[in-house]
Amino acid sequence: MTKAAATTTSIAELLPADTPAIGVTCVRANGWEGGLTAAERAFAWATGFTGKAGSLAFLPAADGNLGRVLFGLGDPDAPGADALAAGRLPGLLPVGAYRLDGAPDPALAALAWLLGSYHFARYRKGESAKACLVAPEGIDGPEVRRIAAAVAMGRDLVNTPANDLGPAEIEAAARALAGRHGAAVTVVQGADLERDFPLIQAVGAAATRAPRLIDLSWGPEDAPRVTLVGKGVAFDTGGLDIKPSSAMLLMKKDMGGAAVALAVADMAMGAGLAIRLRVLVPAVENAVAGNAFRPGDVLRSRAGLTVEIGNTDAEGRLILADALALADAEAPDLILDFSTLTGAARTALGPDLPAFFTEDDALAQEVATAGQRAVDPVWRMPLHQPYAAMLDSKVADLNNVSNGPFAGAITAALFLRRFAPKTKRHGHFDLYGWNPSSKPGRPEGGEVQTARLAYALLKARYGG
Repeated sequence: MTKAAATTTSIAELLPADTPAIGVTCVRANGWEGGLTAAERAFAWATGFTGKAGSLAFLPAADGNLGRVLFGLGDPDAPGADALAAGRLPGLLPVGAYRLDGAPDPALAALAWLLGSYHFARYRKGESAKACLVAPEGIDGPEVRRIAAAVAMGRDLVNTPANDLGPAEIEAAARALAGRHGAAVTVVQGADLERDFPLIQAVGAAATRAPRLIDLSWGPEDAPRVTLVGKGVAFDTGGLDIKPSSAMLLMKKDMGGAAVALAVADMAMGAGLAIRLRVLVPAVENAVAGNAFRPGDVLRSRAGLTVEIGNTDAEGRLILADALALADAEAPDLILDFSTLTGAARTALGPDLPAFFTEDDALAQEVATAGQRAVDPVWRMPLHQPYAAMLDSKVADLNNVSNGPFAGAITAALFLRRFAPKTKRHGHFDLYGWNPSSKPGRPEGGEVQTARLAYALLKARYGG
């Protein structure tokens, strides 16, 4: 029986603007005393407050209750300053209602607050009461709340362990999302999957939980077509090229690309963007059994290209290849694919900065702008065509891995590009999907990196 995909998500409320609240005044390190009474200045000085980034001063009211909170921004214009600094506050303030004053970007500060209030509560009960924020004047409160809720939904999926989140539960999450927005979902599995999507079937064949392709669609048929593709490997053992135990510890997050695609879809549908949206999620578990695909096997893809298996632990690109072939068949205006694909990208850029690939320079600039606007950064890496020769095979059209240790993220991106040749506006995101440690607005654990960027991109391109 399929277990419920829903989890107990917990993010703070965004309260109506007329809610009585305690003021949280955001101040710089220089000149923070301005606007305070003499008594407030004296009290803040006595506590050692300097306006350092992340510092707090709790100032009493005349009746002895909490009157105001000072929140230090340091120098928000300095290199390395965290634009999501307000995401610290839910974990620092007592339970109550608060109003932010002086934030450089009130909408971003409100979003950071909600993102920072997230905790995953499916298996361990936490405090339900929270420091809640009154919506800053002039912001689009419902929009901020929708984005935060979509991120929380995606984080929940990544954080859920594989015993409770397999291919069927990923499907259930997609169907629940479709139900909220009036979208349609079709699922291909069994004999139809084996016939039409042979790479997806091969990767998932050894698991006791059946592989499938989830296909969600929404919006008017005559609108610009946007297709999101998300890697949905519920757990990755590496297959017969099995991972060491240390490398398996976080493999519940190998469906992070699917979580990103669903989170972006949630934001886009909630905003009513003028697009024909399609979301494709190949959902599998890469397991070990007698019928597992093997190193040296040659598999035929949906696109007709034959693929020699150089390593069964490079399974993500195989399932994405079949999904991209389906996406490319209708030549959409834009394809974005998301995946926790290569360790090479993490070696090059670390866990916080996903790699981004595209042949389209205009799209690359739009992505960079959207990432900066959403404080969801990526770094463009080259689709260096001479490296495609590293994927040559003597027995098939191409190998699923390169013939050496170099440029792993680039060769993976070049592999995927072979399966979507018609769509020139194609962006590939190679992400980590996890916060190794807590930062403002980004608690340790599952993260839908690039989701807010992708939504900002779609909103800028297609409007509401």
